[in-house]
Amino acid sequence: MALLTIKDLALGYDSHTILKGISFTVNSGDYLCIVGENGSGKTTLMKTLLNLQEPISGSVDIGDGLKKNEIGYLPQQTILQRDFPASVREVVLSGFQGSCGLRPFYNKEEKRLAVENMEKMGIRELEGQCYRELSGGQQQRVLLARALCATRKLLLLDEPVSGLDPMVTAEMYSLIKKLNAEGITIIMISHDIGVAIRYASHILHIGNSVFYGTRDEYIESDVGKFFLTQQKGSDE
Repeated sequence: MALLTIKDLALGYDSHTILKGISFTVNSGDYLCIVGENGSGKTTLMKTLLNLQEPISGSVDIGDGLKKNEIGYLPQQTILQRDFPASVREVVLSGFQGSCGLRPFYNKEEKRLAVENMEKMGIRELEGQCYRELSGGQQQRVLLARALCATRKLLLLDEPVSGLDPMVTAEMYSLIKKLNAEGITIIMISHDIGVAIRYASHILHIGNSVFYGTRDEYIESDVGKFFLTQQKGSDE
């Protein structure tokens, strides 16, 4: 069942197009990695999927009963956000703000789900600590728990391992893969094509050339072969 259907999308600013001809479908249970060169429009595309930015043309249709406020989002962190002076519990609970409406307090079920999501991310024992005192990896787990409070269907992740050391990076990818195995659909921006090949079911490559298909189709495509060769060369 399609959660998102994107048709002939063109993106940009002030009528200046930076990306066009984007069409793809995200079905329930997919793990889609969005890859491409720096400045190719990956974050702009994600903001458009979140309805935070209007496309120049084309459409983003939501299906399978998904509502716009039921999409979990983990953006790239800024230095200011890393220094946020709130407890872990408060940060995680804030994931419910989109569904609270005018209600000023979190209800019992929301508090229960917040605890459940902290346990999933292995941060329950940190709930009383100040967010800004945590390590980078711990902060990302908190933000992932927060994103889970907003959704039971779809997570959008923008470079979720940026700035993390290799061990913490591997742990974060393992957590995300586990969430996908439990039924949550993942759309993730990554600069690492090798990671996309390892974890994704589908790949969207944007830039001078645009490709959308399964992981195996990407590996066999001209654009996939070129960028996999480029990345292998840079790793040697």
